[in-house]
Amino acid sequence: MDDDWYLQTGHGVRFEWGPTGAKRLAPGAACLVVVDVLSFTTAVTVAVEAGTRVFPYRWRDETAATFAEEAGADLAVGRRMASASSPWTLSPAALRHAPFTPRLVLPSPNGSAIAAAAGEAPVAAGALRNATAVSHWLVRQGYGTPERPIAVIASGERWPDGSLRPAVEDLLGTGAVIAALRHAHGDKALSPEAALAAAAFEATPDVAAAVSASASGRQLIGGGYAEDVAIATEPDACAAVPVLADGAFTLAHG
Repeated sequence: MDDDWYLQTGHGVRFEWGPTGAKRLAPGAACLVVVDVLSFTTAVTVAVEAGTRVFPYRWRDETAATFAEEAGADLAVGRRMASASSPWTLSPAALRHAPFTPRLVLPSPNGSAIAAAAGEAPVAAGALRNATAVSHWLVRQGYGTPERPIAVIASGERWPDGSLRPAVEDLLGTGAVIAALRHAHGDKALSPEAALAAAAFEATPDVAAAVSASASGRQLIGGGYAEDVAIATEPDACAAVPVLADGAFTLAHG
């Protein structure tokens, strides 16, 4: 058996889960889309549409502060660690209400690790609130053909033992991006994995209700962060397409 069976070759739109899936698909992809609906990529869309450059960082430890200082950026802290001096967190709602900052480091083990896995390939941040905008940008750039394939990566969450927990919100977020791409490229462009993600999105009558009732949604709502879930499920409310360039997500042009 060939050792590249996992690459979904022959298809212009491909789909996988988590940092490991990103590492596997990235070498054969012309562009990578990371989707972490609750909350990394949603937070990125909120910040970038406000004009902030967002530097993803993989570790939530003391090295993040050093990285932020070297980048000349403010540092987003944990949701419950927000203060008057550090009002920026991974919470989209907190970012929406916080003072503007031109440069922000956003620690996220999953989202940042997926972005880093892309290597030299462009990386776009996708979410439910900008899925159509992302798909339109990808099509304008000529991505989505077998010659220039897209790898759409659902971030997922983590179980306490560190293993990947596939998450409803990220399946629906990737499905939203892929469903929009299918309108441009047709069914044959999608790998079976990608087609099933799109089908899951299209078969869900109320995406916001599904995300709110999911394990991740219940966790956030129960912790007092219902506004984060509400922002994350705003359907196509955002026209911003964050693209990673020079180490930071910024607004794509073209």
